Amino acid sequence: MVNTKVLLNDGLDEEGLELFHKVGIETNTEKKDQQTLVEVIGNYDGLVVRSATDVPQEVIEAGAIGNLKIVGRAGVGVDNIDAGTSTENGVIVKFAPYGNTNSAAQHTLFLIGAVSRNIPQSHYALKNGIWQKKPFKGVELTPETTLGVIGCGRVGQRLSELVRGLDVNVVGYDESPEKVKNYFPNSRIKYMSKEEVLEISDYVSVHIGGKVAIIGESELSHMKRTAYIINTSRGGNIDEEALYKVLKNGTIAGAGLDVYSNESEFKEGGEFNNRLKELDNVVLTPHLGASTNEAQRKTSIEIAEVVIGYLLRGDFTNAVNVGESVAAEERPVFPMFIHHLDQSGIFADISDILRKHNINIRENPSRQLGKDGTATTVYLLHQHVGPEALKQINALPRVYRALI
Repeated sequence: MVNTKVLLNDGLDEEGLELFHKVGIETNTEKKDQQTLVEVIGNYDGLVVRSATDVPQEVIEAGAIGNLKIVGRAGVGVDNIDAGTSTENGVIVKFAPYGNTNSAAQHTLFLIGAVSRNIPQSHYALKNGIWQKKPFKGVELTPETTLGVIGCGRVGQRLSELVRGLDVNVVGYDESPEKVKNYFPNSRIKYMSKEEVLEISDYVSVHIGGKVAIIGESELSHMKRTAYIINTSRGGNIDEEALYKVLKNGTIAGAGLDVYSNESEFKEGGEFNNRLKELDNVVLTPHLGASTNEAQRKTSIEIAEVVIGYLLRGDFTNAVNVGESVAAEERPVFPMFIHHLDQSGIFADISDILRKHNINIRENPSRQLGKDGTATTVYLLHQHVGPEALKQINALPRVYRALI
């Protein structure tokens, strides 16, 4: 039996590790620097990272020369993985988007509370022996308060649920509104344009993936002077230079930030070099959105399951550079149903007939029928099966029947 190996370069929770061990996959949790990663990655079938490890072109190409088949991101964003090079080299990229949804949404809510009631500032004053209340008068969330969600995916939807008890209005903007509406049919978010969301919201919370700035100088100019902006998604989603200016000038009331555009420069225990720290109307946290025991446990289990699923069963669930299913490819397919003996060579016989008729096979999931040595296989094809091809398949000695 081939020994399957996965490198967990940023570690993994114990329950995720146990899942790999149960199915006989060997794991290595020893942290590799970039140079070492390039040297050794070809020895592994899979690589799993968090946000601490970058997986650039040279790592993917070195892995593809060897055994690398999949890169998994134990979390939501995959901007630290070169998905384009992965696709070019036939390496699947998967992520674990559900494990930290609640944690990130809760952290967003807590930042809203922190900026509304000046909690960090008043705490700092007391820790320094100063009792004062007047500078820290806060803002109450009421039924007249409007929360605007920019990016209405999993975290944005969860946030809208968490504020239900506060009785605030929730509006939202998403770049793919129809997709979001189909995926979250019972959402309480009222969808509108980005400009409308910015103009009427008392709090704007950003939940967009990727590195593109969706909030810049123009967008910030649409916000109320009393409004706050929250970002627990990606630092690059907000133009920090423009944000610094409006915060310093008091054009908006404040901000709560968990992510930063220059975050890759920061090391554990090192200096936080970002001039937003100069401002008194901003609350800053060091990318803690997914940093809970619960989120790390759930994410570890999720990424272990989807990596195992691909390596052992060819399951594309949670893949980001190919369709998770045939339907996701948005290309017509035509099914053919075959009941046949479950014997070696039968697929080759069927494929040979399809090839002669210029019919391309997209997928052919197959399952054993009972215990009598037969199976049923569904061929998903990119062309129609004509009468002659169907007749030839039905004539194969080990095929009981083929139907379209």
